[in-house]
Amino acid sequence: MMDRSAEETVVVTGVGCVSAVGVGRDANWATILAGRGGVEPIHRFDASEFPVRIAAQVGEFEPARYMDAKDARRADRFIQFAVAAAREAVDHAGLTITETDYNAERTGVIIGTAMGGLATFEDGVRTLHTKGPGRVSPFFVPMMLPDMATGIVSIQLGAKGPNLATVSACASGAHAIGEAAATIRRGDADVMLAGGSEAPVTPAGVAGFAAAGALSTRNDDAQHASRPFDRLRDGFVLGEGSAVLVLESLTHALARGATPLAVVSGYGTTADASHIVQPSPGGEGAARAMALAVARAGLAPTDISYINAHGTSTRLNDAYETLSVKTV
Repeated sequence: MMDRSAEETVVVTGVGCVSAVGVGRDANWATILAGRGGVEPIHRFDASEFPVRIAAQVGEFEPARYMDAKDARRADRFIQFAVAAAREAVDHAGLTITETDYNAERTGVIIGTAMGGLATFEDGVRTLHTKGPGRVSPFFVPMMLPDMATGIVSIQLGAKGPNLATVSACASGAHAIGEAAATIRRGDADVMLAGGSEAPVTPAGVAGFAAAGALSTRNDDAQHASRPFDRLRDGFVLGEGSAVLVLESLTHALARGATPLAVVSGYGTTADASHIVQPSPGGEGAARAMALAVARAGLAPTDISYINAHGTSTRLNDAYETLSVKTV
């Protein structure tokens, strides 16, 4: 077991987010405190023939506020969200990334995504079939690649440190934060921008999840559609958005006068090795991940006062997640 006293403490110094309940950290928090949800009828495409006609969509969002308009046109929506969230997080942290401050090479980016540029992929395939291969955009591939949110954020902000994407379905963003903290602890960076970004509210995205029976069909009661652990739950609500944290070594944060907001004290990651979508019986995999994180942090289960649940509102996940929490 590694001596935790010899490790660098990793802290959060900045937060940025874009979601269906607000663009920006303050807007999100104000809406949450007001008890308002962000689920509404789908307006990004005509969903009238779909069995699922609701989603959590980002409303008033102007990508040109966060990046050059030309660059924005060459970036999928999930990339645009990531840039906006990253810029807000960096501003919130009071962080300046420059060559002259010699911190560009010590600042990295890890942004997770499950779906990547799904809208770009759909548009490209549609163009291929209706107009031929000669009309497919030369930006088709770089706009849809899962790691391009990470890549474009690093280009926009000048971060030249470790740069990669985590792609692990619903755990992608959590893995990004955990791996970013590990990157700092092993000395490969002083600062990491870490989080997740998704924009899967597209015809194929909604149709695919609906076909799997994973989505709520509470189309006439959108505000109550997502109801994890509720007896009447009938699936999750597809959403879009991004959240990015600025993680730093405590030494680096204090040296530049930053205010730590939280400590990333432990991280555990496991695999169920059981089924492509169903959790392992009894929630065994999730229980091991939580137990590892608690132990890694040097805590006891009784020290934990809040659990941020996966809470998919699906029958099996909610049942097994409950069991895993009780196990730990």
